[in-house]
Amino acid sequence: MTDNAKNPVLKLELVGIVFIVLVGSALHFTFDLSGSNPLVGIFSAVNESVWEHLKLSFWPALLYAVIEYGYLNRKTGSFFPAKTIGIYLMPLIIVFSFYLYRAFIEENLVIDILIFILAVAIGQFASYRLMTWKATSRIYTPISIVALILLAILFIIFTFYPPQLPIFQDPISGGYGFK
Repeated sequence: MTDNAKNPVLKLELVGIVFIVLVGSALHFTFDLSGSNPLVGIFSAVNESVWEHLKLSFWPALLYAVIEYGYLNRKTGSFFPAKTIGIYLMPLIIVFSFYLYRAFIEENLVIDILIFILAVAIGQFASYRLMTWKATSRIYTPISIVALILLAILFIIFTFYPPQLPIFQDPISGGYGFK
């Protein structure tokens, strides 16, 4: 990919950081504002568990990828693999960073927010690097789409039927999933 083609990709990925952070931040509050609407709960955090907060990066990043698709699909041969890796990196970084810092200090809202922003930035930067690095085999596109669909299904299922594991437990109520 030429330097001229890289520039619009970089601009869109940088705009994506702002979009994902702002929409994800708003999604933190939409479930309560909706009166606990189950449909809104699919896309919003329904409690304060780590798992529910992962939706705050996943759904906005997926929405932004859909928006970007129209602009970037023809400019890169690796749009879906790049976006899938970037979208998967966000929750992985959030989980790893959250539990790492919590091993040493008490939970801190500022650190939580910074981890969210950092995870989004790393995910978007990874997407940019992969889209501008080289084209990938066509077989990776359907695999990537399936991987995104599977993660979306997990977020939906685990909203209503979460496993009884610490990552799914609301530290405030002690409950799991949809209230």
